Amino acid sequence: MKQVNNDKLYMEIITPILENEDFNKLKNIEHHGVTRFDHSMKVSYYSYKLSKALKLDYTEVARAGLLHDFFLSSEDRSAKDRFISTFTHPKKAVNQTKKYFELSEKEENIIHSHMFPLYCSLPKYAESWVVSLVDKVVGSYEFSKKFGYKIGYIFNIYAIVFLNFIK
Repeated sequence: MKQVNNDKLYMEIITPILENEDFNKLKNIEHHGVTRFDHSMKVSYYSYKLSKALKLDYTEVARAGLLHDFFLSSEDRSAKDRFISTFTHPKKAVNQTKKYFELSEKEENIIHSHMFPLYCSLPKYAESWVVSLVDKVVGSYEFSKKFGYKIGYIFNIYAIVFLNFIK
């Protein structure tokens, strides 16, 4: 994701978050075979690019996309705890984010609803749908790459088409 550092507007939007000490702890938490930090950067940047192309609020999308998985957890969690977290982490992310940053109503909905329909919080805004869908594409790609399933080829093609659309 070399293009991220070259996108001055995007970097201007997210720099206050990147300067947060607790947010940077995500660099040490595994998530789909990458770090939660790297996953969040991808979701944020691709959502930002898609939102710009769709003439949506790309600033709030970039921020909320970056913060959508901002909750701290231990690496030695049991499989059961990891599974439960799938359904409970959106609320944890909203609460953790509010400790450090002000959220608009839209940003809160983006974070809270990013796991729809697994987490029963309906996306209220087009921007919420963008982050939710991009998170699923990025997460599916990372997950398939981690386990080396042949289905990864399908997601690679889907991701290439998606990324070319938002360029």
